[in-house]
Amino acid sequence: MKKLQVLGTGCPKCKKLAENTEAAAKALGIEYEIQKVTDINEIMTFSVMMTPALAVDGHVKIVGKVPSPADIEKIINPA
Repeated sequence: MKKLQVLGTGCPKCKKLAENTEAAAKALGIEYEIQKVTDINEIMTFSVMMTPALAVDGHVKIVGKVPSPADIEKIINPA
């Protein structure tokens, strides 16, 4: 199971990243868990200074942008 963490305080970009991440995971047909990390202190434990960000299995993969679901698919499940 993939652990997908959307890091952000709840801004529109953070919400869009969460939507795109869920769409990507569903398209891949994988087992996943999406967690929205909104606490600024917890976000800082990832050494992220810009939101939104996406962590896959605890490793930050995207910072400060909202890629398309297709681009997120490549990040979640690289070939």
